[in-house]
Amino acid sequence: MTQQAEECPVCNSTSIELFLDRQNVPVHQNLLMRSAEDAGKIRRGRLAMHVCNACGFVFNAAFDGSLMSYNQDYENTQVHSPAFNTYVDGLVETTLNESGVRGGTIVEVGCGKGDFIKRLLNHDQQARGYGFDPSYLGPEVVCDGRLTFEKRFYDASCANLKADIVVCRHVIEHIPQPQEIVRAVGSAVSTNPEAHVYFETPCVDWILQNRVTWDFFYEHCSVFTTASLTTLFERCGFTVQSVQHVFGGQYLWLHARPAKSAPRVIMAPGVTPQNARAFTKIEAQRNRTWTDFIRSQSERGRMVLWGAGAKAVTFANLVDPDCQWIEAIVDVNPSKQGKYLAGSRHPIVAPESLPEIAPAVVMVLNPNYHDEIAQRLASVGVTAEIVDMMHDEVMA
Repeated sequence: MTQQAEECPVCNSTSIELFLDRQNVPVHQNLLMRSAEDAGKIRRGRLAMHVCNACGFVFNAAFDGSLMSYNQDYENTQVHSPAFNTYVDGLVETTLNESGVRGGTIVEVGCGKGDFIKRLLNHDQQARGYGFDPSYLGPEVVCDGRLTFEKRFYDASCANLKADIVVCRHVIEHIPQPQEIVRAVGSAVSTNPEAHVYFETPCVDWILQNRVTWDFFYEHCSVFTTASLTTLFERCGFTVQSVQHVFGGQYLWLHARPAKSAPRVIMAPGVTPQNARAFTKIEAQRNRTWTDFIRSQSERGRMVLWGAGAKAVTFANLVDPDCQWIEAIVDVNPSKQGKYLAGSRHPIVAPESLPEIAPAVVMVLNPNYHDEIAQRLASVGVTAEIVDMMHDEVMA
C-alpha cells in the first residue's frame, strides 16, 4: 500500500510538508544485479520526502511496500571495510558494557547476514541469541547451539521470545509505519523491566545540515532526528536513556528501556523543518554541479566511484544515469564485485582491478572511508586523485 501524505506516522500531526520530490528512482539500492540488463530493469518508484513540523520526523509519503523484495539477494554487508569493522566492534563493547547484561538472551531484529549478533555472543560466551532476517544466509544454528537464525521478518508474533537485550540496526528506516516494529519490540520486553533496547538508524539532521542529497533514497522511507526518534519510543511505552550521534554523526544510537509508568512524550522539531525547506532549494543546483564536475573531470582521464552501496546508487542515478562518465564502481565486498549498479548499470569492480582501469580520479561519497581508500589505492599501485564529494571545492 502507498502511504498517504495526510499525517505524520510518528506523532499523527497533520502539519507536514513536501520538501523533496524525485520521480522514477530505483526502489532498491542493495539488491545484487547480476547483469547490466537486470540492473536497468530495477523497479522504480517516487521519492516524496515530507517533514513533520510537530516532531521533525522525515518520511516518504509515496512509499509503496509492495515494490520491495528483501530476499537472499539483498546485500548490504559492510564488514569488509576495516574502518567499519572498528566502528562495529566499538558498538559491541558499548552494548554489553552499558547494559551490564551477561549470560542473557539477545535478540537482533533485522540481523542481515548475522555478523553483529555473532560478535555479541563471541564477547559474551554465556549468552544465547536469536536473529531475524529474511535475507539471512547460512546455518540455522551456530555458536555451539547458542545462536539461532530465522529467515523471516520480526513482528508481533515474536513477542513470546522474551529478551534481555534487543538490538535493531538499520532496519527502522525501511519501515513506513515505524510504531509497528517498536511496539513489537516492546511486547518482547514487556515482562522484563530490566531489559535494554538499542536501535541504530541514519540521522536526517546530519543529511540536511551537510546537504547530502545522495542520502535520500527509496529504501529509507523513515528517517529520524534525535527528537523524533525519542518521541517515537516514548509514544510506544519506553523511557529513552540516551540518543548518541555515532559514526561521525551520520547515525543515531538509541538506548531505551521499558517505562515503569507512562512516559512524558516530548515533541521537539528543532530546526529540522527549516533545514528541510532550505534543502529544497539546493537539490537541483547540486545535481547540476555534480554533472558538470564529472563531465569536466572525465576529460582528464577515467573516473571511478568508490562504494557500491545506497549512496553510490543514488549519486550515479542522479548525475550519470546513462553510464556515460563514470567508468566503474569500486567495492571491497566480494559479493558485489562483478555485479552492476541498480538503475545506472555501472559495472562493480574490485580494488585490484584499478591498475588496469588506471583512473585519474576516484570519487568518495563518505568521508569516513577516505584514509582507508587512500591506503587501498596505494596497496594496488594507483595514484589517482581522491575527491571527497562532500568537502572538496566541487561542493562549495
